[in-house]
Amino acid sequence: MTPIWIFPIYPLLIVGPYAAVLCKTLSRADSMDIIIGGFTLQGIGFLVAFMIYSSFIYRLMTQKLPQASARPGMFVSVGPSGFTVAGVIGMADSVGRNVDAGFMGDGQLASTILRVMANWTCLWIWGLAFWFFFVSVGAHWSCARQHGGFGFSMTWFSFVFPNTALITATFAIGKAFRSTAIEIIGCVMTCFLIIAWFLVFGMMIRAIKKRQILWPQQGEDRDEGGFKAPEKTERRPTLSKWVSNHSTKSTKP
Repeated sequence: MTPIWIFPIYPLLIVGPYAAVLCKTLSRADSMDIIIGGFTLQGIGFLVAFMIYSSFIYRLMTQKLPQASARPGMFVSVGPSGFTVAGVIGMADSVGRNVDAGFMGDGQLASTILRVMANWTCLWIWGLAFWFFFVSVGAHWSCARQHGGFGFSMTWFSFVFPNTALITATFAIGKAFRSTAIEIIGCVMTCFLIIAWFLVFGMMIRAIKKRQILWPQQGEDRDEGGFKAPEKTERRPTLSKWVSNHSTKSTKP
């Protein structure tokens, strides 16, 4: 069991960040509908992912780490927390510009309270994303120490795309708390992420040339699609060949 199980709920996890951007371009009434819908779907996605988190942590505590080829998928656990932080902070920041004066009694006061609660709650979730990030990095330490490491597979792209959520959340936290240091950390992480993307892309091209992926019986999907390695059968000599060999041996002095 790996965090790859979170993938079916990932469409809901990216609704929040999209809603935070979309509500800035719409009218006041439409923006509030987008914020309410986005917050609801983002909450559903994060809570389902949180339940999968519990299964993942239980597996790590009771069994060994995933096999080396599937271990990059552990970085998928970073995504739900990161996307939730970016979406919730972005939507909470837009509430003040879109609420009516009588929203929940006092629109401006309600939006201020909502923004404060969102910022401080997302600070915890941002820390959770970093915790899963460091756990995933530590899980690859034993693989890196092995001679030759482990072969390329398409799960290597998990080194890149889930971590974009962590970087987006870092910038959102830095903006919400007006912390220059956190924003600098986000810039440094962005530089490392770009380097990681080029490295993974280069390793993918190398694996294609070496026929390690996109080739029958190669890659992590070697058993899917009905592909089977041809079985080597031992050819038995026919009766006529056996008689010929036997007669040749019997005629020798």
